[in-house]
Amino acid sequence: MAYKIGILGATGAVGQEIIRLLHERSFPIGELRLLASARSAGKTQSCGDKTWTIQETTPESFAGLDVCIFSAGAGQSKMFAGEAVKRGCVVVDNSSAFRQDPDVPLIVPEINPAAVDGHKGILANPNCSTAISLMGLYPLHKAFGLKSFIASTYQAVSGSGAEGITELEQQTRDWAAGKPGSEMKKEVYPHQIAFNLLPHVDDFLDDGYTKEEMKMLNEGRKIMGLENLQVTCTCVRVPVFRAHCISISAQFERPVSVDAAREAIRNFGGSELVDNPATLEYPMPLNYSEVVPCGVGRIRKDSVLENGLALWVAGDQLWKGAALNAIQIAELLHTKGKL
Repeated sequence: MAYKIGILGATGAVGQEIIRLLHERSFPIGELRLLASARSAGKTQSCGDKTWTIQETTPESFAGLDVCIFSAGAGQSKMFAGEAVKRGCVVVDNSSAFRQDPDVPLIVPEINPAAVDGHKGILANPNCSTAISLMGLYPLHKAFGLKSFIASTYQAVSGSGAEGITELEQQTRDWAAGKPGSEMKKEVYPHQIAFNLLPHVDDFLDDGYTKEEMKMLNEGRKIMGLENLQVTCTCVRVPVFRAHCISISAQFERPVSVDAAREAIRNFGGSELVDNPATLEYPMPLNYSEVVPCGVGRIRKDSVLENGLALWVAGDQLWKGAALNAIQIAELLHTKGKL
C-alpha cells in the first residue's frame, strides 16, 4: 500500500532530512505533499530526480492525507494538528507541543513500540538529546534497572536548524579574517558560538534549569515508563555542525559490570558499541553525522555512584534526534496497520 504523506515544515533542516530519508528508506509513498508558511509557498523542493511545489499550510492542506510529519515548531503543531486529525490524517509531531499530553504516546520505536497501538491521531517524537541519550541508557536499563542519571549534553548547532549552522560558519570565517567577537553577527545565539561553549539551551526556568534540561527528565520517564526516575541535566551548545553527544553517569538498581554493559549495547538495535580505549576508538560527532544508529562508548564503572556506570553517547540530531525517529514511527504504524 502506498500512502499520501505530508510534511509540515518542509523547508527547514529537519524537513529536508525527512524528504531524503523517506526516499532512502523506501517508505511506500503514493503522494508527497510539502507544506510550509505563506512566504515559502510556490517554491520548489527537490530530492534526486523528483521536484515538488511547496504549498501554504491551511486546515484543508491535510484533506486526503494518511499521515503528516510535523516539523515546524510547537506553535504550528498546536494550530494544525487537531485540524489534520479531524480530516483523517495521522500526525507524527516533532515539536514539544504534545510530548507530555497523557493522551499522546511519546515514541522511540526501539524502546516502546507498543505505545503506538492506542494512538488517537497524534504521536509525539521526543527531544533530540533525550532520544540519543536513551539509545545508550535503555539497553543498560534492561540489564540493570535504571534508577537515576546525571547528563551533560554537547549539542551541535544543527539543533537550531539551518540558521545555527550558518551562524557558526560565518563566525568561523570572521574569526579567520581577524574580526573581533564583538563585531560578529549574533542572531541565533546570545553569544559567539564559534570557538566557544554556551551552557544554555532553551529558556531558563525559575529553578535555574532550562526547558531543554527538564525534557530529559520528563520525556525519559514517559518513554521508559519510569515514574520515579531522577535526572540532573546540563545542556551545552558546542561549535560542532552536526550530531549531539551526551556524557552520562547513571545509577542502577542492580550491581553492574562493564562487560555486561557492553554486551547489552551490542545486542540493542538502536545503537552500536564503539569502545576501545587502547586504539583511541570512541563515538565522535564526525562519525555519527548521517548515520542511523547512535554510538556508545567510554563505558566504565562510575567512581562516585553505587551500582553506577559512566558512558558517552553520540547521535545525529537531525536523524535519530528528529527526522529518522519520526519516520521510524511512521514505519511502525505501517507495519502494525495503524495508519
